Order: sequence, then structure tokens, then C-alpha cells
Amino acid sequence: MQYRKIHIIGGPGSGKTYSANKLQEKTELTAYNLDHVFWDQSKNKYIRSSEESRTEKLNKILSNESWIIEGVYYKWLENSFREADIIIILNPPVLLRQWRIFKRFLLRKFILGHFCKETFSSFMEMFWWNQKFDGDNMVRILEFTKKYKNKIIYCNNYNELLKKINA
Repeated sequence: MQYRKIHIIGGPGSGKTYSANKLQEKTELTAYNLDHVFWDQSKNKYIRSSEESRTEKLNKILSNESWIIEGVYYKWLENSFREADIIIILNPPVLLRQWRIFKRFLLRKFILGHFCKETFSSFMEMFWWNQKFDGDNMVRILEFTKKYKNKIIYCNNYNELLKKINA
């Protein structure tokens, strides 16, 4: 695989984290989850990090010679898209994503014990946001990234991703 800087984007439950972690195992690249940049990890509930904190954390990641960055975010990631060798847009069917969101909620809430952050309300908010994601956020992501169309590939899952990048 010739790629040293990979940006993976997609809706909630699309397999971004799974794909990034599997690529990390397969390569010498380090995966970074943008949730750890966007959300203040010191809080017991979902609180956004300050713009300054996000910028600082992102710039630290981008300063590395290689990386895999994954997340649903796009508005503040111009530098990541520009520096990426390849941008992978994961977009499996919405029902599969909904199922994954539900499984993740149950795992976090009842097995991993993230009691404070994971609430039924936060689950429902994610569920409904994902329901309209393709017709709303994905349209904006595609518009935002259209200047990088020569390095975008579209995949439904990790196996398809591997075939397309010849990993």
C-alpha cells in the first residue's frame, strides 16, 4: 500500500473506526479517532472541545509523517483533506448503520460502563441524526470535499476498501 496519509469519513455506524483500526493493524500507520479531538475527554458527558483545543490536537496529528484520521466531521478539517493521499468515504446502507449504533450504545452503556456519557437521549439523538445523514450531512461533505475528487474513493465496507486501495 502506497498511502501514508489516509482520511476516512462517513456517517455514524459506517465502520470508520473499525476500518481505521484494521488498517492500523495491517500497516505501520497510526489511526486517530476524531471523536477524541472533537469531544472534551475530561468530561462525563458529551461536551465539545474548544476550537483552539481541536486545532491544536489536529495539527499535532497532521505533523506526523503518516496517519489514518477517521471521523464524521468535515467543516474544520480542510488541512486533513488537503494533506491526505486518499480520502475514503464509507457509506453502507442506513439500516446497517442504525443497527451498529444500537449495538454500540448497548455495549458502551451496559458492558463498558460509560454510564454518564451514554444516555438513552444521546442514543436517540444519534439514531435520528443518522436517519437523515445521507440527505443532509453527506451532501454537505461531498460538496466540501469536491475539490479533492481525484483522491476520493467510495466504499460500503472494510473489505471493499481493502480491494480498492490494494492493501
